[in-house]
Amino acid sequence: METITIGATAPVFNLKDNRGNMVSLDDYKGKKVLLSWHPLAWTSVCAEQMKSLEVNYARFEALATIPLGLSVDPVPSKNAWAKELKIANLKLPSDFWPHGAVAKAYGLFRELEGFSERANVIVDENGKVIWLKIYDIHQLPDVEEVIQQLL
Repeated sequence: METITIGATAPVFNLKDNRGNMVSLDDYKGKKVLLSWHPLAWTSVCAEQMKSLEVNYARFEALATIPLGLSVDPVPSKNAWAKELKIANLKLPSDFWPHGAVAKAYGLFRELEGFSERANVIVDENGKVIWLKIYDIHQLPDVEEVIQQLL
C-alpha cells in the first residue's frame, strides 16, 4: 500500500462525523483541509492531538483551512469522546465502515493493528496534497509545525 504523495489528488471521501453529519472532501473546495489522522479515540496522545486542533480552530479558520480529526472509531464512540474532550468546533469523521477505507485510500492504514497511522495531510483548495507527515504512533504532532505549513 503506497502512501499518498505530495502533488497527488486527494481521494474524495464521504464519512459521518462525530455528530452524525456527512462530511465530504468535496464540501471544502476553495479551502485548504487538514486531515489529522489519529489511531484510536480514548487514548492519551490522540486526545491531546484533537484538543490542540480544537484550541487552535480559529487560527485554522483565519488561514482558510478546515481541520478534520479522522480515525477508524465508530460514530457513537467519537461523539462520546468529543463531548468528554469538550470539542465543539472540530469535526471528527469516522472511517469505521468499510473499516479504514479512507485511511487505505491515503496509504495510512496499519493492516496489522487495524487502525491508521498518526499523520497530518494538508489538501489545497484544488484537492491536491501539499504536505504530509507521518509521526511515530506515540508522538504528539506539533500543531505549530502544521500551522507553519499553511502560512
